[in-house]
Amino acid sequence: MKNFGFIIFFSIVLVLYALINYYIIRRGLSVIPQGSSLKMWLIFGVSFMAVAFIAGRFLERVSVNWFTATLIWVGSFWLGIMVYLLLQLVLIDLVRLLNMIFGFLPVLSDPEKIRKIIGITVISITGFIVLAGHINTWLPVVRNIELEVDKGGGKMKELHIVAFSDVHLGTTIEKRHLSIIVNKVNALKPDVILIPGDIIDEDITPVINNNVGDILTQLKAKYGVFAVTGNHEYIGGVMASKKYLAEHGVELLNDTAQLINNSFYVVGREDLTIKQFTNGKRKELSEIMMGLDHSKPVILMDHQPFKLEVAEQNGVDLQLSGHTHHGQLWPFNFITNLVYELSWGYKKKGNTHFYVSSGIGGWGPPIRTVNRPEIVSIKLKFTK
Repeated sequence: MKNFGFIIFFSIVLVLYALINYYIIRRGLSVIPQGSSLKMWLIFGVSFMAVAFIAGRFLERVSVNWFTATLIWVGSFWLGIMVYLLLQLVLIDLVRLLNMIFGFLPVLSDPEKIRKIIGITVISITGFIVLAGHINTWLPVVRNIELEVDKGGGKMKELHIVAFSDVHLGTTIEKRHLSIIVNKVNALKPDVILIPGDIIDEDITPVINNNVGDILTQLKAKYGVFAVTGNHEYIGGVMASKKYLAEHGVELLNDTAQLINNSFYVVGREDLTIKQFTNGKRKELSEIMMGLDHSKPVILMDHQPFKLEVAEQNGVDLQLSGHTHHGQLWPFNFITNLVYELSWGYKKKGNTHFYVSSGIGGWGPPIRTVNRPEIVSIKLKFTK
């Protein structure tokens, strides 16, 4: 039944994806003069780019090589291009529809010329947005936050946490990209590094083949590097991801709590998708935290920021999450704002601090137009 539901969902997504690309082709053909060979090139080009991402992802599971990598890169960029072409074309058609009803636009003496100008404008705007969004993915920013916890930290009066989420290591985010992240993180000289999920993208094979783990081992923190699983670790095969991360200096907390320096706890929850992909079940937070010394600060990592009140009810002092990407591409941030109580940034509920990161990498398009990729530097002060 669960697989049947997934097949139905995937089929709906594919049909919708095909209709969007068909709409883009039809609207593009209306701009090209009759008899022009550009019509065939448009049909072939859009069809190829539309299929490239899906084909690349499937072929990647058989063999990782330059051809599959090319398909994924082309298809990934097309996903972003498609979004901004679609938005503009829908807006144009909406204006045309309103003009048919209300007739507020002047009669055009050369409609074919105007169509060409509109077509060039749409392509130019899309190209600029995609290029700027791609450059943005290579320029992570450090968010500095200072928080207080009304507990004693043993020997420590302050803890410097550096966190980043949603790296999505794979074909489009590889060694060079990760090196930038690691160098920025290490420059902050953290006490502890926390990674709340989605370190690996769907398929771990490109990560292994390109030896990306060598860069992960360069992360340095006084008390270590801790992480939890995200949904993408489960999509790509969670056991292989867990093994690889453990072998490269990342300690995964799988529904477990770790007391560090006899001063504070780091608690990690399995991702919600454990049930969907393995038929397993993650522990209740109350079960994980049973027996902890609640006079000590408790920091929780939970990839998907659902049901924030659970952390508050269980006496968590700080929860770190990711997953949302805050939409990654405008205007999807409006959707994530509706879905999640906190789509991005800081919030406090009762005595519990929450921070949901927009992520350092990204899924699909190597493009980010809502915000900068981020590393979160938290100075956590223990006031008791």
